[in-house]
Amino acid sequence: MPEDIKKETIDNETAENKAEEIEIEGADEESTQTAEETKDAKDTDVNETESDDDALADAEAKADEKKGLFKKKKKDKKDEQIEELNDRLKRQMAEFENFRKRSEKEKSQMFDMGAKTIVEKILPVIDNFERGLAAVPDDKKDDPFITGMDKVYKQMLTELDAAGVKPIECVGQEFDPDFHNAVMQVENDELESGTVAQELQKGYMYKDSVVRHSMVSVVQ
Repeated sequence: MPEDIKKETIDNETAENKAEEIEIEGADEESTQTAEETKDAKDTDVNETESDDDALADAEAKADEKKGLFKKKKKDKKDEQIEELNDRLKRQMAEFENFRKRSEKEKSQMFDMGAKTIVEKILPVIDNFERGLAAVPDDKKDDPFITGMDKVYKQMLTELDAAGVKPIECVGQEFDPDFHNAVMQVENDELESGTVAQELQKGYMYKDSVVRHSMVSVVQ
């Protein structure tokens, strides 16, 4: 074989081998690039997953921290003692206030009972004044002694009225057993049945309670 042809053949084989090497290197580079891209993608996914996990962890931490703000701190022994003492103080103050109100009520009731007892003892004196003044003849009503007794009688009524003692109105009123004491029945064409016709003894009240019932006669 001539040397020119041989040399050309060798050059062609060398060129083909170089082309194959270039193709192989290109394939290797492409494979390497694909592998790197795949790795980068995986790293990106991992980073994104880690970011998501970190965000979730941060959110949970914030939620726990926020929830912790609303949780009551555990009371120490000193705070518990202070709270217990405050509670005892409030209870004692409430009990004292109830005791004070009850004492005032009892004292008021005792005062009213004592006042009623005094009024009951004075009423017969008032009755005697009324009987004595009613028995005075008309020609002696201007006598200074009678006039003085009448003034004393009226003064006593004024003082009793100021203390809350008032006479019970009964004549012409419907009979009420809470205020009237019927001792007899009478006939009266001018009044309806069950009406008080006459007052035989005046009754009195002290504030809202009856000291003495009115003694009356009632129409049949």
